Amino acid sequence: MSSLSLKFLSPLPNPNRFNTRLCATPAETLAVPPSKVAEIHPERLEPRVEERGGYWVLKDKFRQGINPQEKLKIESEPMKLFMENGIDELSKIPLEEIDKLKATKDDIDVRLKWLGLFHRRKHHYGRFMMRLKLPNGVTTSAQTRYLASVIRQYGKDGCADVTTRQNWQIRGVVLPDVPQILKGLDKVGLTSLQSGMDNVRNPVGNPLAGIDPHEIVDTRPYCNLLSQFITANSRGNTAFTNLPRKWNVSVVGSHDLFEHPHINDLAYMPATKNGRFGFNLLVGGFFSPKRCAEAIALDAWVPADDLIPSCSAVLEAYRDLGTRGNRQRTRMMWLIDELGVEGFRTEVAKRMPSQELERESCEDLVDKQWERRDYLGVHPQKQEGLSFVGLHIPVGRVQANDMDELANLADKYGSGELRLTVEQNIIIPNIKNSDLDTLLNEPLLRDRFLPEPAVLMRGLVACTGSQFCGQAIIETKARALKVTEELERRVSVSQAVRMHWTGCPNTCGQVQVADIGFMGCMTRDENGKMCEGADVYLGGRIGSDSHLGDLYKKGVPCKDLVPFVVDILVNKFGAVPREREEGEED
Repeated sequence: MSSLSLKFLSPLPNPNRFNTRLCATPAETLAVPPSKVAEIHPERLEPRVEERGGYWVLKDKFRQGINPQEKLKIESEPMKLFMENGIDELSKIPLEEIDKLKATKDDIDVRLKWLGLFHRRKHHYGRFMMRLKLPNGVTTSAQTRYLASVIRQYGKDGCADVTTRQNWQIRGVVLPDVPQILKGLDKVGLTSLQSGMDNVRNPVGNPLAGIDPHEIVDTRPYCNLLSQFITANSRGNTAFTNLPRKWNVSVVGSHDLFEHPHINDLAYMPATKNGRFGFNLLVGGFFSPKRCAEAIALDAWVPADDLIPSCSAVLEAYRDLGTRGNRQRTRMMWLIDELGVEGFRTEVAKRMPSQELERESCEDLVDKQWERRDYLGVHPQKQEGLSFVGLHIPVGRVQANDMDELANLADKYGSGELRLTVEQNIIIPNIKNSDLDTLLNEPLLRDRFLPEPAVLMRGLVACTGSQFCGQAIIETKARALKVTEELERRVSVSQAVRMHWTGCPNTCGQVQVADIGFMGCMTRDENGKMCEGADVYLGGRIGSDSHLGDLYKKGVPCKDLVPFVVDILVNKFGAVPREREEGEED
């Protein structure tokens, strides 16, 4: 099966727009770390997978020492649940019967993740979270209403979250409903396919694409192309469903780097070369419990027309050569470490249609001195007479009625479109300036999703936490809100402070990019008793001077976090303590 045999649906922007440089500062070439000097035996460069019957499988000779997830993929191809309609039969089997057989139990606990379905066995047995694909975070009112209709039927078990990859996750789904939900998604132009386990995650782009007066390039067509390519237009692209581990991609179109390129396995950074528009490539960014790494320059530039061939080449190199043993050492950066940057670059070049890669361009279009903007609140668009309004969605959690109201507002005041952001917020674009006051007086914007939230609340991000996630050590969303509300009462902060919460070392809440990060753990209180706590991180930065934060204090009991963070805010962020009311408890 050719991984490039697709008919793409979205046109690319006109590259002739970029015959001159757009940035106001001198170009800088991203430094390439020196390649590790290592002798790579030719046998090491033999692809470890091969195509059999339309699916890519691990060769017999490379199956020694593989991890349990790889064994599970060999036992039964996960994509058959979709490609060969296995989900239809599976959904008819009672859970009690499913649990009696290892094969079907593995289907609902692991293989269904290839369809975007995550069984919440530990905390919500029989309930599933469904993760979608929403390239560039763009969705419609019709899609939003459909998702609302799905979660509404599950009562208190049904809700939805905006994720840190500009995406929707819906909760409460039960197995018998899945075939019908998948059909409903297809009717409104959505898919959940290939959104979990060893697949490519949602392509991230600029949430202000096409409306930002200062954008470098509209990232929507590129993210759409990537998603269509990865999923074969929602039909399933088995060329990339057996990766060694998950894989993230982003396309940068803003000087603000809203797209967080440095934490992606592949990031496209806009740059011109000899009058042609294209992208420099960053590779290898990732988070994991044992290691976090920022993406590094591949010393490669591709013209815009080679977006898909270059993505395919990087994915094929990773699929073919990545190791499949210890899951903590199978992300793509480990392969780059082993081969060296230049060695990995050579393997990518081999898989390009021309078998060549141009060297990185020095004509980077991202302004390194740009001061990152805040998209919350009201802002003018590049289209005369129109504005967008950024809404704060507290820790990204919404209910069915919230989704319906958001869809109604998008229809009534905008163009029926909503934009999701990696900070778990939502933007309503294309609002007539004459309608802004009326929109801002809508109850939803006054009471729930504020355009101008409090300083500390506006930078708050939280993962799912133990309420729904079996891997989380602590509850995050409600606790993050409670702690932040108390901090707002205790101190006055004049500058933005981004606080991220994650329930476990998998760091889905991306604590390492936050000013202050909280990673759930178990610790001991002052009496030596075990209790829920958090490892506290400081110093994460996003933007052109991005930096991953460092561990500041291990094992702070959750009950002690408020005074602990008050001290941090006062001593490191210039916060001023508020006067406490007499008799108010500490």
